[in-house]
Amino acid sequence: MSLEYFSALDPGRARRNNEDAVLVDESLALCLLADGMGGYNAGEVASDMAIREARDEFARWVASGQVSSSEGEVRRALVASARRANRSVYAAAQRTPEYAGMGTTLVQALFGVDRMWVGHVGDSRAYRFRQNKLEQITRDHSLLQEQIDAGLITPEEAKFSAHRNLVTKAVGVEPEIDPEVHGHDLRVGDLILMCSDGLSDMVPDAQIADILRLHPTLPAMGKALIDAANAAGGRDNISVVLAKVQGDAAAARRLWWPFNKR
Repeated sequence: MSLEYFSALDPGRARRNNEDAVLVDESLALCLLADGMGGYNAGEVASDMAIREARDEFARWVASGQVSSSEGEVRRALVASARRANRSVYAAAQRTPEYAGMGTTLVQALFGVDRMWVGHVGDSRAYRFRQNKLEQITRDHSLLQEQIDAGLITPEEAKFSAHRNLVTKAVGVEPEIDPEVHGHDLRVGDLILMCSDGLSDMVPDAQIADILRLHPTLPAMGKALIDAANAAGGRDNISVVLAKVQGDAAAARRLWWPFNKR
């Protein structure tokens, strides 16, 4: 069994700068995506800082030699990496006037032997595409999602809401955060998509599924997703990370999984 990765960034059609950031660390089987916010260049600073600080904290956990693939320990490691990112972005925003109020979303995906873990803060998303069916596996931390959950609006009405971009959680806005982390089973053939709202706001889930179904390679899928978001208006930066599980389900454990069971 093995993983194939692809990632891409596009500024979209309405913005010159790009406040999204992505990072794929194959040695850790870890993918990160962030969508920054803030004036000046603060959004770019926040997203780049968040993914690098989160990766470095996770790498420190691995290098400690005390790791295992137990559910609880992996969850704690992802929470710790998100919290380090939060502290770093928050501290930079406090000490630099140009960065005041900056923040970012964050999505983390860690791939194990037959399981994956996804952590997130904000409204950037992770999806799993399995047997031609697309499932959103993160729940947006947004005012819109809270309104849907409370029955105040329907998902259909939400598509036209003026509050689409109001997040209820973000990295770097408060001194502490409580990231959400969930585990999911992983099978050969699974395709994981991580994206900013520059894609999910512009392209309906049904169209995303069609694109993933119709294109044979990850680069072709990624390009088609970005093209679709731009064709729909490209009102925001677009970031995409794709990871596909390949190989024989009966094969030996993956050599790239760096953690041993205890």
